[in-house]
Amino acid sequence: MTATVTEKTETKTVSKSLKIGIPKEIYPNERRVAATPDTASKLQKLGFTVLVETKAGENADFDDRLYEEVGCKIVKSREQLWQEADIILKVRPPQPEEVNLLTPGKTLIGFIYPSQHPELLQQLKEKQVTVLAMDTIPRISRAQKMDALSSMANIAGYRAVIEAANHFGRFFTGQITAAGKIPPAKVLVIGAGVAGLAAIATAKGLGAIVRAFDTRKVVKEEVESLGAEFLELDFPEDGSGEGGYAKPMSEEFLRAEMALFAQQAKEVDIIITTALIPGKPAPRLITEEMVRSMRPGSVIVDLAAEQGGNCEVTKPGEIYQYHGVTIIGLTDLPSRMASQASQLYGTNLWHLLKDMGGNDNFHIDMEDEVIRGALVVHQGEITFPPPKIPQQTPTQQSKTKETPIHPTTPQKKGNNTVFWMILAGLALLAVGLTAPESFMSHLTIFVLSIFLGWQVIWNVTPALHTPLMSVTNAISGIIIIGGMLQLSQQSLSPTTILGAIAVFVGTINISGGFLVTQRMLQMFRK
Repeated sequence: MTATVTEKTETKTVSKSLKIGIPKEIYPNERRVAATPDTASKLQKLGFTVLVETKAGENADFDDRLYEEVGCKIVKSREQLWQEADIILKVRPPQPEEVNLLTPGKTLIGFIYPSQHPELLQQLKEKQVTVLAMDTIPRISRAQKMDALSSMANIAGYRAVIEAANHFGRFFTGQITAAGKIPPAKVLVIGAGVAGLAAIATAKGLGAIVRAFDTRKVVKEEVESLGAEFLELDFPEDGSGEGGYAKPMSEEFLRAEMALFAQQAKEVDIIITTALIPGKPAPRLITEEMVRSMRPGSVIVDLAAEQGGNCEVTKPGEIYQYHGVTIIGLTDLPSRMASQASQLYGTNLWHLLKDMGGNDNFHIDMEDEVIRGALVVHQGEITFPPPKIPQQTPTQQSKTKETPIHPTTPQKKGNNTVFWMILAGLALLAVGLTAPESFMSHLTIFVLSIFLGWQVIWNVTPALHTPLMSVTNAISGIIIIGGMLQLSQQSLSPTTILGAIAVFVGTINISGGFLVTQRMLQMFRK
């Protein structure tokens, strides 16, 4: 690929259709593919020509015929694909034989893990290629559609529970049968990131009693919203780090944390660990002694196995028994759901290429924090790590948003309130002295209704305003009945006109309340 498609200032000279190459993954047991027929079709709509190595999607249940049906070109040899393609899309980091196939000017996009593979970065630098790592895309709101780490973690968390259920010798849900009572399984999820939350939701959906722990206190509400119990330590320290990841904790916190895990290991049936700190080996959270204390038949699923494991006795890539406890150290959980994983990953890549300008305006925008964050090698230079983006801490943000309060404001507001209350009292007194008795009875009911409505609405938490519509609908129903009684009069008078208006407005309120409530309820349906 020529420089005219890698520099922002020269993108207007692009006239040809850039070729995207989708090679077959050669990493052992890797079943995923970087583009499915669906995402390949989307890439073609961006103006790219898509080349697919023969049988690239076979392990993910995507036959060559499916790619040909959407207009992709099937390439018979790996060498030909890497030679013809301008942009290579991969899942796993390139293996040595794949690095040798790269030529200067090409663009490689995939998982690279630059912190763990500095020697690979050096090899890619010498090849004079442009490399974007899907694992270094910053975790900001705008980049969520390109966050491949979260996509794969979601699948890994789900699959972890499925693997645990496959090796656990009992039901997840509790049952009462003629043969006796079956208690529900107890599941502990350590780490409430994307993978942890997916595991919590899946285990809870299967009927288990789920507990979760995370050093980041901000995830407590997310855990509890899924129906799990959030385990807390009586400790002021918080583990929230940059980019939504956890940070290393103090020795005192770690001791208290390990004591909690030791206690839970004796009580639970299944432990799922997901704790990772970017750029560092996986922290050891489950010791050999804890494993020995677990009941026979228990299961541990270590999602951090590829980075060394959170469990002291995990063997990466293996499933084995340790003193009656099944240790699952699989490193290919997303790959075990290859079809779904490939679709999500391919969609992440499509969003990235779309943001990079598509075929007509493809470029490396160094001013774009997402592209700059993903860029690890460019123009013969290693560009990892990217420069840090200054971010405000929560304390600084709250200080920025604070509005100065003047001491005289409350007193002035109080004086105005007293003035209007006195004025309203005098007006009511004047009406009471001059108006007929029937009017006063209606006015009394009207004033009490206003007071009741004010108490009902304004003393309720704003989060409950939508459920409160059922109450306001009931009040509107009373208004409609009163209006209809006034409409029963034979003569046309101001009273009947007001009654008609009351019926009309009350009907609008009830109809709108039901529509909004129904729409809100649909948001929570699965």
